[in-house]
Amino acid sequence: MDHRLTRTGILSVIAVIAASSAVSAQGLGDRLKKRASEAAKRTVEQRVDQTTTEATNAALDKAENSVKCATTDKACQDKAKADGKSVVIDESAPKGGAPAISAVATDVAGPVASTPAAGKPGEGAWLNYDFIPGSRALYVDDFTKDNVGDFPRRLEFLEGNMEVAQWQGARYLRVASWPGHFAIPLNEQLPERFTLEFDVTPPHGNNWMILRFADKAGDDVRFRLYGGKGMGGVFGANHQSQGSTPSVLQENAPFRGRVMADGKYVKVYINDTRVANIPNADLGRSNKISIEIPGKEDMPTMLTNVSVMAGGKKLYDAIAESGRVATQGIYFDTGSDRIRPESTPTLKEIGAMLNEHADLKVVIEGHTDNVGSAASNQTLSEKRAAAVRQFIIDSYTVDGARLTAKGFGSSKPVSPNDTMEGRQTNRRVELVKAQ
Repeated sequence: MDHRLTRTGILSVIAVIAASSAVSAQGLGDRLKKRASEAAKRTVEQRVDQTTTEATNAALDKAENSVKCATTDKACQDKAKADGKSVVIDESAPKGGAPAISAVATDVAGPVASTPAAGKPGEGAWLNYDFIPGSRALYVDDFTKDNVGDFPRRLEFLEGNMEVAQWQGARYLRVASWPGHFAIPLNEQLPERFTLEFDVTPPHGNNWMILRFADKAGDDVRFRLYGGKGMGGVFGANHQSQGSTPSVLQENAPFRGRVMADGKYVKVYINDTRVANIPNADLGRSNKISIEIPGKEDMPTMLTNVSVMAGGKKLYDAIAESGRVATQGIYFDTGSDRIRPESTPTLKEIGAMLNEHADLKVVIEGHTDNVGSAASNQTLSEKRAAAVRQFIIDSYTVDGARLTAKGFGSSKPVSPNDTMEGRQTNRRVELVKAQ
């Protein structure tokens, strides 16, 4: 057999070998590209993993270097500081502290509304409740503009250990010494008619929270926790009028303290209970209110939502004189048209006024501040005005034809909205005499 290859055969073999080599080279290139892609992907994944791990480790390091302590757990706070760790105030933390799982911010801005009061206007304990707030704001503060750890910039420091703390979703003045003594400065002297309101945890033990309205005045107002019940009243050299709540107060739950003064006639309230009613108190008047609060590091007293309001005329006197009157005494749940039970005295005064003056027709106007959108404020003001109208009709058998409800939202402010006092004054219900 002739083993020699012809020229054509040789060329065919070369072509096959070349084609095979090309296919092999292409396959090798594809494999190399795939391997390079996979390597690049692994590199990215490793870097992401490394970054995630570093971030996680940083978060864990930060968490491990912070300890959750209750506000009243001084031992926990002292130990955390001694160990070089930061303190996170958390009322859910057990006694002795618990490691923080994550870095929790304790300086969160934004006020939190008081817990809605139970019941309906004019029912139960609110039947004989008679507190009516003043109509013009002199001082309003919930400490949301202050830094946690600072003393409130709008108060006047006098004595003690006090600072702003974030607690239960709100800002409080934390009083950790006896006495914690400060003053509320006012831009004018207290008028003959004024009201004062605040939320405060019951002062511990037998120590009194003391409020003075003028230097060397004969009487002052006091609050304390005694036998588990809230006690308050007016005290002085010649007068003493005090009472207590019918039920026990929760030791670390804030109550609403209120003072209503009309000349020498003074009434004092704890939540829905009037604990003092004295017609000849000598509180005096000045341009500041001095407050002494007992507190301890392991049992601090917490205070917030302070308002001082100048009183106005009786509703009918004001509407007869100028044709309209504004009231701050109708309260609603936040963002709602549900009327709160502490509105009872103002609603009763409106009902009595309409029943005593059968020819009087009134437009009930709802107004808001400028917080939130104009559209939502408009809708809310309309609903609130309508709710007040319907309540008056249903509760005091007033002919609905005598009452009209209108909402104006934030479109008619009576005070600038750039201060808390201005916004408080603008949140109002007005009664306007109709033709």
